[in-house]
Amino acid sequence: MNGEWEGATKIIRAREILIEAITELEGTPNLEIALRVYGHQSPITPTFQDCDDTKLEVPFGPNNYEKIKTFIRNVEPKGTTPIARSLEASAEDFPDANARNVIILITDGLEACDDFPCESARKLKAKGINVTPFVVGLGIELKYLNDFTCIGRVYEASTQETFKKVMKSVISDALLNTSVQINLNDIHQKPEETNVSVFLYEAGTNNLKYTFMHTMNYKGIPDTITVIDPEMRYDMVVNTLPRVYKKNIEIKKFQHNIIPADCPQGSLNIRIKGATKTSEVKIRVIQHGKIVTLNVQDIAKMQKYLVGSYDLEILTLPRIYKNDVQVNQSAFTYIDIPGSGLLTYRCYQPIVGQVFINDNAGQDQWVCDFDSEKLTDRFYLQPGKYKVVYRLKTAVSTDYTSVKTFRIDAGESTTINL
Repeated sequence: MNGEWEGATKIIRAREILIEAITELEGTPNLEIALRVYGHQSPITPTFQDCDDTKLEVPFGPNNYEKIKTFIRNVEPKGTTPIARSLEASAEDFPDANARNVIILITDGLEACDDFPCESARKLKAKGINVTPFVVGLGIELKYLNDFTCIGRVYEASTQETFKKVMKSVISDALLNTSVQINLNDIHQKPEETNVSVFLYEAGTNNLKYTFMHTMNYKGIPDTITVIDPEMRYDMVVNTLPRVYKKNIEIKKFQHNIIPADCPQGSLNIRIKGATKTSEVKIRVIQHGKIVTLNVQDIAKMQKYLVGSYDLEILTLPRIYKNDVQVNQSAFTYIDIPGSGLLTYRCYQPIVGQVFINDNAGQDQWVCDFDSEKLTDRFYLQPGKYKVVYRLKTAVSTDYTSVKTFRIDAGESTTINL
C-alpha cells in the first residue's frame, strides 16, 4: 500500500475513499461494521515476514464509525500480506451467525504467506460459516485477480475513480442483497425435505437459468441462495418422483425471498423374502390411477416418492401386481415378495412352447414363450404349479402337442426334458 498511485501512495488514496464510504453508512438501520487490518504491526525484512500479522482493530458494535475512521487515518502499512489467515480469522469476528455477514477484503497484493485463500474459503463453507466475501484489488492486474474468484466476487480498482465506484457498488450489494430460500415442505408444511435437484427456468420458456442440488445449511434449514437474478420471473421444477412444478415465481429485490413447494416424501422398498435363485428384479412404479411409468426401481433399493398411492408391476415371471400401495411421510414402506426358483429345460429338437402357471382360482395363466431356436434355456420363475404346452417345431399336426407339469420352489432348481 506504499506504492505510488495517481500522485500519492495507495494508502493515502484508500484512506480517503474508505472514510467517505464509512461516513455514508452512518445511520443505516440494522447495520454494524468492524475493521480487521493485516500487515500493519510487524515490519517486513529481507529475512522475516510475520504471517500472523492480522488483527481485529475495531470489533462490531453500534455507532463505532468514528473509531474505525480514526484508525484508518492513522494506520500505516508495514508488513506482509497474509490474506488467507486474515480471511479465516475474520469469520470469527462476527457476533451473530444468523445475520447477513459480509466481508469486504481490500488488497493491493497477492497472498504472500504459505496459506491458500481458496482453502480458507473452503474451510469457512465446511464449517457452515455464512459469510459473503467481496474482493477489491487496488492496482492489481486482472489476470492475478482471477486467483481470488474462489473466495467471492472480485472487483478491479485500477484507478482512484474506479475504486470509489467499486466501493459504492460493493456496499450497495452487501446492504441491498437479494436472496432466495427454497422450502421443500413436508406434509406438515415444515421445510424438511432436501437432497433433490431444482431447476429454475425463465417463466413460460424452456430457457434453463439455474440448477441447484437442494441443501440444508449447518443450522438445518434450507440454504440461502444469493446468485438469482431478480429481474425476471421463474418456473421451478423440483425433481422428486413425481416432479413438483411451480409457475411464474416473482423474486422481490433487496429482500430475502422464500419459495415454498409441497414435496412430502416417503420411501419405498421391494424385498425378496426367503431363498431365491436371482435377485435381479425390476419394479415398474406408476402413480395410482395413471398409466405412465414413473420409475423402474431395482429390487431391494430404497427410493423416495411423493406421499401418495402407487401401483407396482414387479417384473418377475409371472408378474406380481401390487395396487394402491401407500407411501407415507418420512416412513418406509416395504413390500415383500417370494424368492424365485430356476427352471431349465432341454429338448433334442427345436420346439415351440408356452409356460402357464395354475393361479389361486385354478386357472392357467400364460407366463412366457420358449425360444424356438434354442435346444435349452433357463427361466427364473415364482413358486407354484406350472405346465408347459409344446410340440416339435417341424410338426405339421396339432396331434403332436404335448403337456408337461412341474413345480417350482423358491431357491430350488428344476430341470425338465422335453
